[in-house]
Amino acid sequence: MAKAVVLFLRVCVQLLALPIYLLSFLGIWDPFCKKIFFPFVMEKITVSYNRRTSGHKQELFCNLQEFAGSSGELTLLEIGTGTGANFQFYPPGCKITCTDTTLNFQDGLAKSMAQNQHLQFQSFLVTPGEDLNQVADSSMDAVVCTLVLCSVQSIEGVLKEVLRVLRTGGAFYFLEHVAADPSSWSYFWQQVYYPTWKLVFDGCHLTRETWKNLEQAKFSEIKLRHIQVPLYWTPVQSHIIGYAIK
Repeated sequence: MAKAVVLFLRVCVQLLALPIYLLSFLGIWDPFCKKIFFPFVMEKITVSYNRRTSGHKQELFCNLQEFAGSSGELTLLEIGTGTGANFQFYPPGCKITCTDTTLNFQDGLAKSMAQNQHLQFQSFLVTPGEDLNQVADSSMDAVVCTLVLCSVQSIEGVLKEVLRVLRTGGAFYFLEHVAADPSSWSYFWQQVYYPTWKLVFDGCHLTRETWKNLEQAKFSEIKLRHIQVPLYWTPVQSHIIGYAIK
């Protein structure tokens, strides 16, 4: 019965989004979404999201400097930098290498860089998280990934690269929205919205159990918590937050 209700409501949502499905069928939506719609939406949402997660991010990144190398300098790689939503939470003097799959967030990123001159920006690499071949082995003290693993092609591939570029004792920081408790109404609505949400928001998966991938990766230690972010009336309130040590 529950599956039938989910399917019925899923079709209703798809009918409401029919123009987008038609544009997708014609090959118009995907380039428009990637170049214009998604970057615009993310830049607007980032302000609200950072406000609602500010306490969590401050707590998450408060010990970043502890992972600095012997020189005292912290070298950090951010996967899926987007508009630079995390910059304000990084310690002064942090040397950052930014990556993303496209250049479509450059306007918002440039603003964030100008507002965070306490950081040292090293380079910007256009590459997916599964292929960081431009970054040397064991060259990073920390790697950061927030709201990215929901849309990558392979979480396992990203984590494999994270472990490769991290030095021994380095840390991988994460904050990701994930599947809600299967017995909750949140999970029910995630199931309803899933196909349309993925189309509208550039491949974002609502029901990934990302914590399982992290637990199965070859980190020596993982500090992970499940939290709820007050993003009311959205299917992305369930999150995981924490860091893992190589």
